Amino acid sequence: MAAQLLEEKLTCAICLGLYQDPVTLPCGHNFCGACIRDWWDRCGKACPECREPFPDGAELRRNVALSGVLEVVHAGPARDPGPDPGPGPAARCPRHGRPMELFCRTEGRCVCSVCTVHECRLHERALLDAERLKRQAQLRASLEVTQQQATQAEGQLLELQKQRSQIQNSACILASWVSGKFSSLLQALEMQHTAALRSIDVAKTRVLAQARDEEQRLRGHLEAVARHGCRIQELLEQVDEQTFLQESQLLQPPGPLGPLTPLQWDEDQQLGDLKQLLSRLCGLLLEEGGHPGAPAKPVDLGPMEAPGPLAPVPSTVCPLRRKLWQNYRNLTFDPISANRHFYLSRQDQQVKHCRQSQGPGRPGRFELWQVQCTQSFQAGHHYWEVRASDHSVTLGVSYPQLSRCRVGPHTDNIGRGPCSWGLCVQGDSLQAWHNGQAQRLPGVSGRLLGMDLDLASGCLTFYSLEPQTQPLYTFHALFNQPLTPVFWLLEGRTLTLCHQPGAVFPPGPQEGVLS
Repeated sequence: MAAQLLEEKLTCAICLGLYQDPVTLPCGHNFCGACIRDWWDRCGKACPECREPFPDGAELRRNVALSGVLEVVHAGPARDPGPDPGPGPAARCPRHGRPMELFCRTEGRCVCSVCTVHECRLHERALLDAERLKRQAQLRASLEVTQQQATQAEGQLLELQKQRSQIQNSACILASWVSGKFSSLLQALEMQHTAALRSIDVAKTRVLAQARDEEQRLRGHLEAVARHGCRIQELLEQVDEQTFLQESQLLQPPGPLGPLTPLQWDEDQQLGDLKQLLSRLCGLLLEEGGHPGAPAKPVDLGPMEAPGPLAPVPSTVCPLRRKLWQNYRNLTFDPISANRHFYLSRQDQQVKHCRQSQGPGRPGRFELWQVQCTQSFQAGHHYWEVRASDHSVTLGVSYPQLSRCRVGPHTDNIGRGPCSWGLCVQGDSLQAWHNGQAQRLPGVSGRLLGMDLDLASGCLTFYSLEPQTQPLYTFHALFNQPLTPVFWLLEGRTLTLCHQPGAVFPPGPQEGVLS
């Protein structure tokens, strides 16, 4: 018991082993010289037990008396036969100071020979080398299993990524295919709608002309009958027998009326043709042999005049474009403002510049190759999209006082003065125009474009929407008058105002501005 108490008094509080080169602090506590220096390097100069600071400039001094006691303690066990104590303090038992050569599997710690006699006599023990070899074999086996699991996980991850990529590609192709089918179907329906209305109008015109001819025949016969009746009445009132007899024998009645010619109007025939036509169109979506990987085959709809292409519905929409759609406005072209070479179709949603003119100019027309929208804006946040058939078009907004007449050598006046702002789309570049000054921009796809007008913040931003949505240029101005979308296009070009089903038509200038 006395030996155990002595060992506890000679134990360093930091390493829990017998003192090695003991030193004493001003507070009276003792520690191994190496242990206290390492402690100070990590935690600051203070006593680990009482936290009393170590004075600056002071030096650690060796505890001579304690070192002598330790020499006696180490000398006593050395006379006993036993294994070599080993070179360093780390391999010694903190309680008995002897080398730790065994491993107690029961308690899971390294022990010395004294521990095995007094404390671990009934425990399962093993040499350190043997235990290390056993543990190394276990760890290597565990490492091999872990590496196999990692290889398996990496293979599964690659397979998952491959499947995800295939699904994304398949979904993109499928969405594009479905959009193409519906776009073709909408275009075909629009064409057939126009053709059906035209056919009904032609049939109506023909039948009404027949009705007018028959009406004129009946009215002429009625007039002849009325004249004949009046002549008979006059003869009946004649008192001179000779005159009566002579004129009565010369009186000839009108010819026979004849049967009424039936009008050639058959509603069932009109509806029958339309039903047959719609039945053929219904096969467009899932036509035989069609699949997402193959292009859609055109449907034979018979000879007709094809209207301009529909603006296709995008299959995938990025978050920026979806945010812009929150302020979407459906617009229409103003027929009164259209240049005499412009042809409007699709309920004033599409305009085409043709060589042949529609006649002389009239008040309100642009002498320039321009057209504006029916709607205008004075407040709020608005967004619309335009599809162009090719480059060489200009889109912008203007105040009401934008001149309709040609001024100077230019074929357009959008952005040439202080009352308009425009973006000119060329084959190899873009130009942002305002007040006669142009800002040249890199060329991008100018087929599908968007315009975002925020009157509250005074921003007009142009976007390119294909192949991805990206801003092109932003004008900053204090807009103090109503703004109307206006467009210029070169001969042969077509512009289509894209419509969203959920969007609304803003009011025109005659109805008030949209707030």
